[in-house]
Amino acid sequence: MRSILSAAASALLVLVLAACAPPTRVAPPADTPLLLISIDGFRASYFELGLTPHIERFASEGVRAQWMTPSYPSLTFPNHYTLVTGLRPDHHGVVHNSMSDEQLGRFKISDRDAVGETRWWNGGEPIWIGAQKAGLRSATLFWPGSEAPIRGLRPNRWRPFDAAIDENARVDEVLAWLGEPASTRPHVATLYFDALDREGHDHGPNSPQVREALARIDIAIGRLLEGLSARKQLDHVNIVLVSDHGMAEVAPGQRIAVEDMVSPEQAVVTSLGQSIGIIPNRGHEAEVEQRLLGPHVTYDCWRKAELPEHWHYGSHPRVPPIVCQMHEGWDAIEREKLPKDGLGQTRGSHGFDPALPSMRAIFVARGPAFKRGTTIPAIDNVDVYPLLARLIGIPAAHNDGEIAPLLPALREP
Repeated sequence: MRSILSAAASALLVLVLAACAPPTRVAPPADTPLLLISIDGFRASYFELGLTPHIERFASEGVRAQWMTPSYPSLTFPNHYTLVTGLRPDHHGVVHNSMSDEQLGRFKISDRDAVGETRWWNGGEPIWIGAQKAGLRSATLFWPGSEAPIRGLRPNRWRPFDAAIDENARVDEVLAWLGEPASTRPHVATLYFDALDREGHDHGPNSPQVREALARIDIAIGRLLEGLSARKQLDHVNIVLVSDHGMAEVAPGQRIAVEDMVSPEQAVVTSLGQSIGIIPNRGHEAEVEQRLLGPHVTYDCWRKAELPEHWHYGSHPRVPPIVCQMHEGWDAIEREKLPKDGLGQTRGSHGFDPALPSMRAIFVARGPAFKRGTTIPAIDNVDVYPLLARLIGIPAAHNDGEIAPLLPALREP
């Protein structure tokens, strides 16, 4: 009897210790690193231009979704963090490129101190932090969110964003990481390209500048594939290529002054552009609601709790009390910037309803985990994170995504 009790106690102790242990890998990644690449602003319809032969070859040797739907708002920082956490912006807390927090103050993507402040990011667990917790190595090149310690951890390697580093140099750095011995090579790495988004904003999605940026980035992707192939490594790396959102054309003159929506005496505007956040000043709440709520010629406004259900947005404290959404092809900016903003020039914007075809992003993947020459139906970008966790063999953190839509892409679902 004593031996039975002793065995039972030992078994109970093992279970308790296992419950208290840090997350472990579901399955070892063996010698198969994961590389996650983002081409910011790659609209799904850009594939139809015939300017991306290396990416198209990449897709033909792997899997491509018809398109990928971004999360609301269809902006860079919220969606990049969604891709690596599987959480909607309303859940991970990076609710806009520009936002306010009662304790933290203002966040802007141009504010290096804010970008590196932990507390803006702690609402989610990105894939590189999950890897670190499971004892795997990670390396990030410019991915939004990777410049801040998150939940007390950082990637093994990371860099502050530097737009001056060109596409080829970025590729070469990642190739160097993946060419290291297994003892130091990262298990998961990220690579980020921003030039396409920049040219789309400045000149519009149908511009020669966008075509040139597409071709240049495609050449960089070709450089990556050739570099891996030369080392006989191409078929031993799982590569997932995504974008965060698409791009819509903003015709000359299709910009309004946000002061014409609501005056500074009436409210504080926390975000401009396409998804406009508004906090009524004390004593002006009813006046601002009467002025804004409902449909308008170029925009519509809602209380945060009444936003369209398919946006999955409006519960986080950082979402302001009123959100106004510009109609496709319209921007709202400060009046003083209107004359400086190229009123006679076609430009581009995103941040519109994610369901619009112009906002559609891309998902392409290649590697030993993926089928070849396969197209799957459109997916939601929250579904990417569960796939990433599966590819490196770690338990997925709490997320809003599902692995099911991507199982048809895998060789062994």
